[in-house]
Amino acid sequence: MKKILFTFLAICLLINPFARADEGMWLPMFVSRLNYVDMQKEGLHLTAEEIYSINNSSLKDAIIQFGNGCTGEIVSNEGLIFTNHHCGYGSIQSHSTTQNDYLTNGFWAMNKNEELPNEGLTARFLVRMEDLTKEFQAQLKGIKIEKERTDKIAELIKKYENSVPKDNGFEAVVKTFFNGNEFYMFVYQVFKDVRLVGAPPSSIGKFGADTDNWMWPRHTCDFSIFRVYMSPEGKSATFSKDNVPYKPKHFLPISGKGVKKGDYAMIMGYPGTTDRYLTSYGVQLNIDVKNPNIVKIREEKLAIMRQFMNADPAVRIQYASKYAQTANYWKYFIGQTKGLKRLKVYDKKKELENQFETWVNSNAQNKEKYGTALTDISAAYAELGKFELQRWYFQEAIARGPEIIGFSRNFSALAKELKAEKPDNDKIKKAIDVLKTVSEKFFKDYNQATDKKLLASMLNLYFTNVPKEQQPELLSKIASKCKGNFAEYTEVIFKKTIFSDVNKVNNLLSKPNAKAIEKDMAYVLMNAFYDNYFKYNDQMKQYNEMLERGNRLFVAGIREMQPDKKFAPNANSTMRVTYGQVLDYYPADAVHYDYKTTLDGVMEKEDPNNWEFVVPAKLKDLFMKKDFGDYAENGKMPVAFLSNTDITGGNSGSPVINGDGELIGLAFDGNWEAMSGDIAFEPNLQRTISVDVRYVLFIIDKYAGAKNLINELVIKR
Repeated sequence: MKKILFTFLAICLLINPFARADEGMWLPMFVSRLNYVDMQKEGLHLTAEEIYSINNSSLKDAIIQFGNGCTGEIVSNEGLIFTNHHCGYGSIQSHSTTQNDYLTNGFWAMNKNEELPNEGLTARFLVRMEDLTKEFQAQLKGIKIEKERTDKIAELIKKYENSVPKDNGFEAVVKTFFNGNEFYMFVYQVFKDVRLVGAPPSSIGKFGADTDNWMWPRHTCDFSIFRVYMSPEGKSATFSKDNVPYKPKHFLPISGKGVKKGDYAMIMGYPGTTDRYLTSYGVQLNIDVKNPNIVKIREEKLAIMRQFMNADPAVRIQYASKYAQTANYWKYFIGQTKGLKRLKVYDKKKELENQFETWVNSNAQNKEKYGTALTDISAAYAELGKFELQRWYFQEAIARGPEIIGFSRNFSALAKELKAEKPDNDKIKKAIDVLKTVSEKFFKDYNQATDKKLLASMLNLYFTNVPKEQQPELLSKIASKCKGNFAEYTEVIFKKTIFSDVNKVNNLLSKPNAKAIEKDMAYVLMNAFYDNYFKYNDQMKQYNEMLERGNRLFVAGIREMQPDKKFAPNANSTMRVTYGQVLDYYPADAVHYDYKTTLDGVMEKEDPNNWEFVVPAKLKDLFMKKDFGDYAENGKMPVAFLSNTDITGGNSGSPVINGDGELIGLAFDGNWEAMSGDIAFEPNLQRTISVDVRYVLFIIDKYAGAKNLINELVIKR
């Protein structure tokens, strides 16, 4: 009877009886001190040293920062990488043509000679991290002016980063934590030869696309495969045919045993950014201004791109990655706003701030140290909020809008050097060589008609929504001259500009001319917007400094106010560990979501008339024959599962690891009901969506027939 009553109450409160309310993206070097006992209770069978060690091989040595914004894991002794399909999407797209459409058909290297190089793609391994907080605090002691403090921090960061030799791909990065209260250095080894090995067709790797994005139940096999190469001497090296597969210090064995509810699940990776210490003032600004306007702008950009992509297969390939990147956080900001409102995050933040004020005013010492924190924050937001529309319309509609704007800006350095009193011919030649490479890459994936419509639309959005007194003077002149018809103005720009035509750009680079660059209509427009943006940025510096000081004091005070609580720092693209359990959840009254999905769900969602839900014929054939190999469970093919772990953007591709240190899945998404999670963690609702590694193996083995890759893995049955 007690058990029944407990279960009933848990459901009523939307709390799963298995759930553990553990917020936290934890720094791996502190696992032993902060988390290890809890992790053991949850089901971890490894030692803390086996998770993070600088003297011996450990799990950290199998985890990479993949490219500039994802995570990957080494899964073989020959440097094989598993990551998400959407993380490899740009590389897959770059190799795709209408003749060899790897996005549509997939790609599989049946031997190492068929693996494809990817210029600029890197695999970053963490070597060690060091706590520099005491060193920094000693140097910052007594500094009262925030700008002086910021300048001193920048000086110290440069000093420590330069103290690490940069040979053999090593580099150091120093980052601040807890809003400038702590400081850590991360030493990495970066490998620059990373090759594409395998990817399922998008109908499998992106199944459900925008409709299913951030949603559960999910049926996406979101994975791709790469390989790290090194020089024959074992060093970091750029692409060469002489390079050999990387020999890792550690790689992850793969579990073929599957998962069940309550199983231990741990994720290691590189979460991008969270803002868990954001105050109520920031929450309100997000709800009222930032989020709805980002959604509005991206919605327009997506509609334009989709129009041209639908009309031309070549444009579809050119813009596939751009579209996906735009769409991902378009939907995210819709969900975040809903979550912030539904979960009353503003009210919860306000309650904490009231507690903080009471604590601050409880004694003179607290008041002296933290008395200005919330008043600084409030005053700063009052001023910064006046310019929030200008800020986001510039970033989303201009800087990330029509590509001709950003492309023309690449020529600023060349124009400056050409105009120098004594032009440096070596610098000019280097600038031209860089621009030739940039130009070649740009025009490969550029469609003039698409960009023309984007420019007209984004100028109109900016002009319509940004306060007139905060707009570039040039924009008002343009609007007056063309009587608000920005499409007409755009036609003129594209007829006259150099930067929309590859031949014109090549002619400029063969005979570089500063006047030709600086008088170009697209370049002039770009400068007008950037100069305007930086002008207001300069005006806002004092308020940004006020906000930084207020936030730093607020976070320090909150931690002092709650001395028994374990605080995890915000994510900032450094390696973190999060742990919990494989778990279902109750998103709303009378609604229950199971913790796993199967291939049956793929077939149930199939819609041949909707590109998001097309199922390849071969996959249907395997399903009908129940030809699942060794990867099925009770006659069904597992697809995805949930865990109550704490992740965010940047964790895409992160390994989900069981208590024995084996790979059980690849994290690729969060759930819709907890989109406010980057600001406020909701333990009862927050879930990580991961593709079951058995589905990955099934696609590699039975669908692709890539036995060479299966044979390379260590699979624990």
